[in-house]
Amino acid sequence: MTKLTFLGAARTVTGSKYLLEHGGTRVLIDCGLFQGLKELRLRNWEDFPVPAASIHAVVLTHAHLDHVGYLPRLVAQGFQGRVYCTHGTHDLCRLVLPDSGRIQEEDARQANKHGYSKHEVAKPLYDESDAQRALTHLQAGPYGEAVEIHPGIRVTFSPAGHLLGSAYVHMRLKGGPTILFGGDLGRYSRPILPDPTDAAAADIVLVESTYGDRDHQPDDNGEEFAGIIRDTVERGGKLIVPAFAIGRVEELIYWIRRLENEQRIPVLPVYVDSPMAVEALRYYSARVAELDEDMRPARKDVKTFATARFQTIASTQQSKELTASKRPAIVISSSGMATGGRVLHHMARAVPDPKNTVLFAGYQAAGTRGRLLVDGAREIKIHGQWLPVHARIAKIDSMSAHADRNEILRWLGTLPAAPGRLCLVHGEPNPMDALKEAIAQRLGWSSHTPAHRETMEL
Repeated sequence: MTKLTFLGAARTVTGSKYLLEHGGTRVLIDCGLFQGLKELRLRNWEDFPVPAASIHAVVLTHAHLDHVGYLPRLVAQGFQGRVYCTHGTHDLCRLVLPDSGRIQEEDARQANKHGYSKHEVAKPLYDESDAQRALTHLQAGPYGEAVEIHPGIRVTFSPAGHLLGSAYVHMRLKGGPTILFGGDLGRYSRPILPDPTDAAAADIVLVESTYGDRDHQPDDNGEEFAGIIRDTVERGGKLIVPAFAIGRVEELIYWIRRLENEQRIPVLPVYVDSPMAVEALRYYSARVAELDEDMRPARKDVKTFATARFQTIASTQQSKELTASKRPAIVISSSGMATGGRVLHHMARAVPDPKNTVLFAGYQAAGTRGRLLVDGAREIKIHGQWLPVHARIAKIDSMSAHADRNEILRWLGTLPAAPGRLCLVHGEPNPMDALKEAIAQRLGWSSHTPAHRETMEL
């Protein structure tokens, strides 16, 4: 018997984990953290539904924390197998997992220092040493080659266009169905990464539904972004951009550089205050063969992604000095949903001042600071203190790395035939239900929206 259990990203966008059981073998596809609402984050602390040591292998679609961030906890609980991924994902996991451990340690320290934890002693979910141990389990492979991860189970990675190294996973089970795990689906005709590759035939397909109820704004050639920059400069303020350290930072720099070259914005100091993002820039530059052709320079260096007055911030002291500075500038820092990291210090200084702008350029999950601000919160809690929100809060969707409704339908339309079962995952209920209806109307297919911890016999 073959079974698939949805342990995350089931009617929510975080915590992607799918447990496949086939012929006595257990494989976990993605191993993500739950983020956002407290009721979701608490799931990270629950006992895993099966012993970690009973899982034979893990397969990763890409290196965002909601797909890989639980891996150190799984290893700490006894997982001993290999973790299969692409070379790009391997590179980026070396950044995001130790950083996640450090952030969680720092969050626990802050909670203990300021006494805002409900526990007597706040502890991190895992620490940096746990993350380093998890990295020793990674085994990288190329796109397009079938790899036997366990006797009778073969997987092939295909480019998904969402992030460096991102993939959808085509899995063949001996004596069982073929399954396509869509991961996070990228976009068409966007800078930095090539378009998603066409879908491979499968009996069961899982596809994300993050933006299943909407289409992204038509390409405006960066004008909305340019307008936000110009407006902030006119007010004499700073532009703070909470950004996902891998993927989003690259596109932000691409657009700032282009707008500067086209003289559509004034040339400002542009700071990247995220050691992880700086390292990610180097990985992107080193793997230019996986980028769009127009991103491939003659020389492979970090200047592939740089602006006229580009500076990276390395030390904590430099970050503090930048936070204290009131000079107009663009500050790009992680995390993208303002859930932790250095960006919180910049935001704490920026949000009370109406001269400043905080710009969100990606999806904001329910319950995150980013979502609260985008939804109009007039005060926000940072490091245990409530701060008034007087700064301009802006959001643009044009840089989203997630496919919208039409792009998801376009990708599904590349399947050679209708799948026997189509499951919608990685979406909040309203977008998921809207996509289900759109698929029925346009493709004539039925689809299922699994519940958390639902098990499906295949």
